[in-house]
Amino acid sequence: MPTPRVLIYLLRRDLRVTDNPILHEIAKITQQSQHPFTHFLPVYVFAAQQVEVSGFLYTDSERSPFPQARSDAGGFWRCGPHRAKFLAESVWEVKRGLGKIGSELEIRVGMAGEVIREMLHAFKQADTEVAGVWMTEEEGVEEKREEREVRQAAESAQTEFRLWVDEKYYIDDRDLPFQNPRQLPDIFTTYRKQVEPLRDAPRRSLPIPRKLLPPPERIPPQSAPFSIPDTLEGTIECLTKPLEPNLGLANPPTLPSKATSAHPFHGGETTGQDRIRHLVTSGNMTTYKDTRNGMLGLDFSTKLSAWLALGCITARQIHEYLVDFEEGNTGLGKGVHGYGKGENKGTAAVRFELLWRDYFRLATRKFGPRVFRIGGFKNDTTYSWKYPQKDKEVQHTVARFLEGTTGNGFIDASMRELFLTGYTSNRLRQNVASFLAKHLGVDWRIGAEWYESLLCDYDLSNNWGNWQYNAGVGNDPRESRTFNPVKQAFDYDPRGEYVKKWVEELRSLDDPQLLFQPWKMSEERKQELGLKGNEWVERPLKRIEFHPAKGGGRGGRGGRGGGGGGGGPGRGYQGRGRHDKFRGRARQGMMDKAHDINGDS
Repeated sequence: MPTPRVLIYLLRRDLRVTDNPILHEIAKITQQSQHPFTHFLPVYVFAAQQVEVSGFLYTDSERSPFPQARSDAGGFWRCGPHRAKFLAESVWEVKRGLGKIGSELEIRVGMAGEVIREMLHAFKQADTEVAGVWMTEEEGVEEKREEREVRQAAESAQTEFRLWVDEKYYIDDRDLPFQNPRQLPDIFTTYRKQVEPLRDAPRRSLPIPRKLLPPPERIPPQSAPFSIPDTLEGTIECLTKPLEPNLGLANPPTLPSKATSAHPFHGGETTGQDRIRHLVTSGNMTTYKDTRNGMLGLDFSTKLSAWLALGCITARQIHEYLVDFEEGNTGLGKGVHGYGKGENKGTAAVRFELLWRDYFRLATRKFGPRVFRIGGFKNDTTYSWKYPQKDKEVQHTVARFLEGTTGNGFIDASMRELFLTGYTSNRLRQNVASFLAKHLGVDWRIGAEWYESLLCDYDLSNNWGNWQYNAGVGNDPRESRTFNPVKQAFDYDPRGEYVKKWVEELRSLDDPQLLFQPWKMSEERKQELGLKGNEWVERPLKRIEFHPAKGGGRGGRGGRGGGGGGGGPGRGYQGRGRHDKFRGRARQGMMDKAHDINGDS
C-alpha cells in the first residue's frame, strides 16, 4: 500500500463549503487520475490569543498554558458570549457541510502554529506523509504572525506551505488597480472611483464541491490539557464557561420586559444564505437605502455582516443574488418591486457598503499595527486622551459608559442592547463612538475593544477602522466631525420607541426631550418614577443641549460607526503591535454615507 499523502487545510475566517477556492481546487484534484494527495484534512483552531480556551480543559483541576484572552486597553474578554455562540455555530455548520461531501473537520484549541507543528510531528511518527499545509490569508497583526508560524512549522517539517488569496470580499485582490498597499488612497471616495462601476467588479463565485478526498484513517488527537467536545452545545459551553455573566461590570444591564433582539440569528453558511434570499424575496434589498438607518426590528438593515465577517458567505455571492434579481434570471424575488428592472438605489447601496468592507480591510493591510494604536492611521498624537488606568474618575466614567448609565437616553439604550444581545444598529454605533471619543475624550480603544468582545458581527478591520474614523484619527477627511446624540435621537427615534425598549426606567415618559435627556425631568417626576437620587439621571456624564426646531428635522449624515496572534513556542502572546503607555493592563471580573454592512448589518 502506498504511503498516505495528506493535505491539511487550516480554516480561519473562511467557514463555508460554497465559493471556497481551496475546496474547489481539492475537488478538481479529486477528479484527476493521478493527484498529489490521497487524503484531505480540514482543521479549525479556536485561537487561544483571541478566544478564551480554558473552558476546554480536560478537568477543572488543570491549568491553561495560555494567558487569558483579554484585550490590551480595557482588559475585556476578547470574545464575549454572543460572538462565541455565533462562531461555534458557524464552525459546526461547516463541519456538517464538509461531512456531506466526504470530508471531516477537526476542531482544535491552542495556537495555530503549535497545533500544526504537533500534528505534523504526530503524522511523521505514524509514517504518514503530510504533503502540504494550505490556509487563506487574513489581515491583522496577529493573523500575519499566525501565518508566519504556520509557514515555519510546515517548512521545518519539509512540507509545502501555500497561502491562498482571501476571496470573500467584493473585489478580488488580483483585480485591484494597485499592487502595493501603500497606494491605497486615504479617502474612500477616491478608492471607489478607481474601481467603479461596482456592478461589473466582482468575479464569479465557485460552486459547492461534489466530492472531496477522505480524511486520513488516523488523526492525531487534541494535545493535553484540552479536550474537544463532540457536540455544538458542548463547544458553546466550553467557550462561554470562563466568561463571568456580568463580564466584569458591577451593575450590568438586565433584560427589559418584552425586549427582543434585532439580531436573533444563528451562525453558519446555511442561515447566511437563507438571510440573503429573505432580503431579496421580502423586498428589503430594494428598500435598503431608505431603511438602513433604522433601529427597531429585523429587516431595517441587511444584518449580513456577522456571516461576512466569518466567511460563511461572500460578498460576490450577495452580488450574484442581486444580479439575478435585477435581471430576473431566476424566480427568486419575482413579484417584488424592482424585479427584472436592473440595478436600483437599494441594490446599488448594498454594493456600496460591501465596498466599504473591502476598503477597511485594505486599510488594515496598509497601516498594519497602527490600526490598534491610539494615534490611529494618522499617527496623531495631538489629542489629550483620558485613560482609565491612571484616573479613578475616568474609571468611573468608563464603567457608566459600559453599563449604559451615562444619562443620555440614546447612548444608554444602545449600550444596554449591545450587552444583552450582541448587536446595536449602525446609527447607534456612530453615536456611541463619537460620544466616548469626542464628548468624553476617553481613549477610543476602550470602546473598540468592548465592541470586539460583544458584537456578533465583529470584524477586525471594520470595527477598528470605524472607531478610528469616529475618533478623528482614521480615514475621515472631516476629523472634527462630532455627533450630537440628542439631535440624532430626535432625527432617528423621534417618538423615543427605541430608547423606551431598552431603558425600561423611562418607559412612562412621553416627552422625547426627557427620554433623551432624563436629567431635565422635574424633581416631582423623578420622585414619581423612583429615579430621585439616581446618579445617571441626576448627574449625566455630559449635558448635551439640543432643542429641536418646530416640526423636527433630519440630522446630517455623519461618519462611519463600527462594529468588528500567535505567540511563540513559550505560548505567550505578543499583542497586536500596540506601543502605547497603558498597554496590557487587564481588568478582571468614512464619508459618502453612513454604512450598514460594514458593521451593523
